[in-house]
Amino acid sequence: MAHSAESLMRRALELALRGVPGAFPNPVVGCVLEKDGEVVGEGAHLEFGGPHAEVNAIAAAGDRAKGSTAYVTLEPCTHFGKTPPCTDALIRAGVRQVVYAVADPSPKTAGRARALLEAAGIAVDAGLLELQAKRQNAPFFKVHQLGLPWVTAKWAMTLDGKIATSAGLSKWITGDDARRRARALRAEHGCVLVGIGTVLADDPSLAGPEGVRPPKRAVADASARLPLESQVVRGAGAVETFVGVSRKAPEANVRKLESAGCRVVPLDETVDGVDLRQFLAALAPHATSVFAEGGSHVLGSLFDGGLVDEVCAFIAPSVLGGALATAPVGGRGKSGPELAERLIEVRSEAAGEDLLVRGLLKSGYGGVLAGVTRVAPSAV
Repeated sequence: MAHSAESLMRRALELALRGVPGAFPNPVVGCVLEKDGEVVGEGAHLEFGGPHAEVNAIAAAGDRAKGSTAYVTLEPCTHFGKTPPCTDALIRAGVRQVVYAVADPSPKTAGRARALLEAAGIAVDAGLLELQAKRQNAPFFKVHQLGLPWVTAKWAMTLDGKIATSAGLSKWITGDDARRRARALRAEHGCVLVGIGTVLADDPSLAGPEGVRPPKRAVADASARLPLESQVVRGAGAVETFVGVSRKAPEANVRKLESAGCRVVPLDETVDGVDLRQFLAALAPHATSVFAEGGSHVLGSLFDGGLVDEVCAFIAPSVLGGALATAPVGGRGKSGPELAERLIEVRSEAAGEDLLVRGLLKSGYGGVLAGVTRVAPSAV
């Protein structure tokens, strides 16, 4: 049965999801090879530094790749990096046509693929499901266009909006299922960000699901107080760990953190601690997406700075009470209800007895892609 061009590109977008999180910080990419109405090869970019989607699809197709049409979710790369150019692989395989969804924003490629492929006699078409492909790799596009990673703000709270008691106790607001779901969400991001207050209060490991490559970790810590015995520091040898400190932080503290394997990032100091925009810009070459888990101070600073793109809020069916109990988002906040940040494309899902509410910030980078249909499994 012949497949439409759109259904083949949707299949390629579905395949691309197999690269989460192994391909990070590279974009996720899928490729389908079609010949005479039949899918002859499929591939995805699965691991950073490993073969790209086109190469894997060609390998799966073998000799049948010759004369096929390649449907690729991102413009094929044209440069030597950790792997050779995908344009070379497509030319050697003898494909007759390449259809890619969206141009690569990286200056190393940025539109060069068409000329190279056409010079080799390969027909090229671009723009099929372009917005869907751009949405799938929104963090990658944001980094190249704005120099900042995609930021997801996550918290767990009670029905009355508390993330901890007035004494700072927060274990546990939500149940086991919600915490497992939160770890899975970490794996969708390249880096987890917390403030020093969260580390001092909870000593989190910031680990992802078992068996999955852990996300990098980042701690906003103006005075470089991060304890050397904390789980974050003890794991710095195995997982890349960034500590954003004030340029005025005690040098002795900084040296200790560096000796423990942390990558210390000197930042300007603000009334809220360190400049989080600077910190995110420093993280961008290492992680295109950041999962900000708090606490209240860090989340407040991110919202105040207009740095949040998405929200993941876990809500427990419980009431904690307490006028001094901690709310999830601190900072200066808005001066009136009409200025409140609005979520769009809001959806919810059960997480055991708790509820996950997830949506894009209308004012964030994802707002420009609002209304674009999410990729669902295809019938190919």
